[in-house]
Amino acid sequence: MKHTFKSLLLGASIAVFSTGYIASVNASDMSAEASIAAAKAAQKQAQSVGGEWRDTGKMIKKAEKLLKEGKAKQAAKLAQEAEAQGMLGYMQATSQTSDKLHI
Repeated sequence: MKHTFKSLLLGASIAVFSTGYIASVNASDMSAEASIAAAKAAQKQAQSVGGEWRDTGKMIKKAEKLLKEGKAKQAAKLAQEAEAQGMLGYMQATSQTSDKLHI
């Protein structure tokens, strides 16, 4: 029962974050530097529980490169997507951790 609730909570969280968060955050709402810093913080949090997704680090590096090229708006948008991945990775890892072995 507890595992089912966690699965439902994870599914609802992913649905909310993947549609609402990314769509509602505007690239102009945050500077590119702040977006990259937030993405790095979310990545670090996901790493702390073993939930970092494969492309998060790549996205952050690309955002930093875009910022150096003067493409701040694109950098901010990509960094915000990386931040969302970090948050979702953290939620996924924590929801799937259990003291009990499920077979």
